[in-house]
Amino acid sequence: MKTKAFNGSPEDITIISNGVKIEGKVSSNGSIRIDGSIQGDLTAKGNVTIGEQGDINGQITANSVTIGGKVVGTVNAKEKLVLESNSTLKGDIITKVLVIEAGAKFDGKSNMGEAGSGSSFTQPKPPSAST
Repeated sequence: MKTKAFNGSPEDITIISNGVKIEGKVSSNGSIRIDGSIQGDLTAKGNVTIGEQGDINGQITANSVTIGGKVVGTVNAKEKLVLESNSTLKGDIITKVLVIEAGAKFDGKSNMGEAGSGSSFTQPKPPSAST
């Protein structure tokens, strides 16, 4: 896969319009709004907004992430993640602040510690059955 880097300032916003499909890694020094489709990882130094028509299959890493569409993959939002009412997220979350609006669908694990803190998810052991 090729990597496409958008070398703008942190204030710049890149818009991937509805109907646009990208395959590969996408990175930006600014913020990105996705109304199209990305098959691959997305990294932004600014914020990422996924509109209601947006569809991402890959890992997302950004300062803040707002999801209004569909995401399959891990989301690492350094500051805040918002799942809007029409959103669907299948994957794990790492963020400091998590906002889930009524109607949002989330299937995965969440970690609200520091990003990259090395903490891991653990599940309790089921009680042993005696025979």
